[in-house]
Amino acid sequence: QEQLVESGGGLVQAGGSLKLACAASGRTINYYAMAWFRQTRGKEREFVAAVSRIGGMTYYADSVKDRFAISRDNAKNTLYLQMSSLKPEDTAVYYCAATETYNVPRTVGTYDYWGQGTQVTVSS
Repeated sequence: QEQLVESGGGLVQAGGSLKLACAASGRTINYYAMAWFRQTRGKEREFVAAVSRIGGMTYYADSVKDRFAISRDNAKNTLYLQMSSLKPEDTAVYYCAATETYNVPRTVGTYDYWGQGTQVTVSS
């Protein structure tokens, strides 16, 4: 059973930066494609970014492309999300997720493991 724990959320002004981390315990994250999703109250959880299991290919939602960067450190068993040029509409609870598939899905239902989430609030 994989366990994921997010950290690094907080309050930041618009235009600022934050770096989220997702520490995994259990199997090494080499076995997973991994992703970040986010959710605001009353809305569905939405895809933010993902990195493939093999080759480290990255994928982004259009809304965060060129502002966010996903990366993985297999030696530390940790996934990261570097967020820059933050906007008030980036405010949400951010979740990391893992799946054993070799493709890189963008849908919530295809991920097997989830963290508890970390709150990111961007003030205007």
